[in-house]
Amino acid sequence: MKIIIPLAGMGTRLRPHTYSKPKALVNVAGKPVLGHILDQLSEANIEEIIFITGYLGHQIEAYVKKVYPQFSARYLEQKEMLGQAHAIQMAKDFIDGEVLIIFGDTISETDYKQLETLSSDGVLYVREVEDPARFGVVELNPEGYITRLVEKPKTYVSNLAIIGVYYFKDGPWLIRSIDQLIEEGKKTGGEFYLADAIQLMLEGGAKLNASAVEVWEDCGKIDALLQTNRYLLAKTNNHPQFPDSIVVPPVFIGPNVSLSRSIIGPNVSIAEGTTITDSIVRDSIIHEKAHLAHANLSESVIGSNATIKGSFQHLNVGDNSEVVLND
Repeated sequence: MKIIIPLAGMGTRLRPHTYSKPKALVNVAGKPVLGHILDQLSEANIEEIIFITGYLGHQIEAYVKKVYPQFSARYLEQKEMLGQAHAIQMAKDFIDGEVLIIFGDTISETDYKQLETLSSDGVLYVREVEDPARFGVVELNPEGYITRLVEKPKTYVSNLAIIGVYYFKDGPWLIRSIDQLIEEGKKTGGEFYLADAIQLMLEGGAKLNASAVEVWEDCGKIDALLQTNRYLLAKTNNHPQFPDSIVVPPVFIGPNVSLSRSIIGPNVSIAEGTTITDSIVRDSIIHEKAHLAHANLSESVIGSNATIKGSFQHLNVGDNSEVVLND
């Protein structure tokens, strides 16, 4: 099975962090979002992972080669932001069988081994939601097969929201549908959407199932990133102790972190090499080699190599920044 992970989006909703790193490399619960996705694939039967990169894509390649050398990987750059389907079409020369597509801004939990016994043509992974009008949803027939995809329905269609994970037994069929979509110039909001290509497959007779997942955590916005951080930290056992600081679990504290006269937690993720003194930090994500002193932070995301000095409540500070109050 081949995996396609589209990662070319600019991540504008995560700025300023995505000015200096791809959104898939923004940390949550101790590692980049992409790391959590790749961890889930460790037991899948994978022939190759194809990363569709864009702005700062070289950082994606460097990260995967360093941390996940066990995967056979290919990197393709999407130079024009023409949409999801266009991104996947870039991999057409390398898709000759099964393909699993995972978009890089959500974390879900599912057992991909079930795909080995699948009798239909594919699966769209979904999650039941209370407000389906905010999402793309699937409509099912009485046999349980998908009949159509509806983006942000104004009237009720179903409460099964598409989470951004798709499996197709016949990958070339999907590619042919994308080719048709692009040749006919069928855009939605100025872009070629994967949902429109899948609709062409359905009209061509494809039988696709909807598989519900229990966990679907979004990482595309700051508030969602912090919520995902809370969820993932609740599953960890990383509770180190520091002699003159108080650590309130759940937390993740990476290697070579220095804490002095501080209160950390709950729901705090601190990456490698960070220094924190005389501070209170809760419900926040701190990236690598940040420096905090005399700070009071909550619901904040602090970038790599950033320096924070002073008393604050909420901060969203990018890499290599300095914020000083009453210095």
